[in-house]
Amino acid sequence: MTDRSSVSAAGTPDRDLHAFVAGLPKAELHVHHVGSASPRIVSELAARHADSKVPTDPEALADYFTFTDFAHFIEVYLSVVDLIRTPEDVRLLTYEVARDLARQQVRYAELTITPFSSTRRGIDELAFMAAIEDARKAAEAEFGTVLRWSFDIPGEAGLEAAEETARLATEDRVRPEGLVSFGLGGPEIGVPRPQFKPYFDRAVAAGLHSVPHAGETTGPQTIWDALTDLHAERIGHGTSAAQDPKLLAHLAEHRIALEVCPTSNIATRAVRTLDEHPVREFVKAGVLVTINSDDPPMFGTDLNNEYAVAARLLDLDERGLADLAKNAVEASFLDPAGKARIASEIDTYTTAWLAR
Repeated sequence: MTDRSSVSAAGTPDRDLHAFVAGLPKAELHVHHVGSASPRIVSELAARHADSKVPTDPEALADYFTFTDFAHFIEVYLSVVDLIRTPEDVRLLTYEVARDLARQQVRYAELTITPFSSTRRGIDELAFMAAIEDARKAAEAEFGTVLRWSFDIPGEAGLEAAEETARLATEDRVRPEGLVSFGLGGPEIGVPRPQFKPYFDRAVAAGLHSVPHAGETTGPQTIWDALTDLHAERIGHGTSAAQDPKLLAHLAEHRIALEVCPTSNIATRAVRTLDEHPVREFVKAGVLVTINSDDPPMFGTDLNNEYAVAARLLDLDERGLADLAKNAVEASFLDPAGKARIASEIDTYTTAWLAR
């Protein structure tokens, strides 16, 4: 890693480095659709749907989004999912998420969407796809942020959800233009990865990339299963990879990126403290690390803050942070010309910043 030039003696990124991060062009690869709903949007949706237990007061949401463990996080997350009941809700959420990403200078994002959660609640599948696509195109035209979709299976809902998600992701009549990848989320404990192999086989055969969550709350074997059974090209979280040197070497050799979400891992108790976070071990092993926000409003964070956290954990200066931003571009499923464009923008911004 490069030496720090903008860090206080206490090891906290100073105001200058925060300002650098705020303007740094970025790509986000692990951020959830519903989990990105801001307090303003969540409270507005809760007010629309009065039978929900989600608070309508944005200030009360801070307490509501305080989690005791991963299972509690899933419970709260699903209560917010239940607020998305109409195509208009879907469109509003998607567009506002794009606005928040653009505010953070995110040029490209792969947004994880769980369509099964909406279609099983009665939203027509074609109307759902039309809503996200309309928001995607409007966001790119108005904010300049390019959105792509990753459809993921809610693991807790079992093989019925896997079948439906695979169908929505591969059926030409339904599949949206912006879809690039196929994933698996939800609890890992009691939800083994190999059972989802047939659905990932179908998705990969249809030209989609594989991006399952693995090793967040279980051991490294879950990551191996994601690699061997689900054809994983990136791993969501992967925190337990640090327990297996052979796995780290495999990830590094094959440039299989880890989608690291530091604040999320603390909020869900997947990792006890930031100082214990294994991201340093990932970098030391040569693994391609990307920094992401996961479910930012729920965890009281955003992508800019996650870069500031990474700066402290990895002892990074501006050039180090720029390299980290370029990791996400490299690991993305953006086309080569798009990757080159954003990487060049990162370099230009960094050079101008350091020449001030």
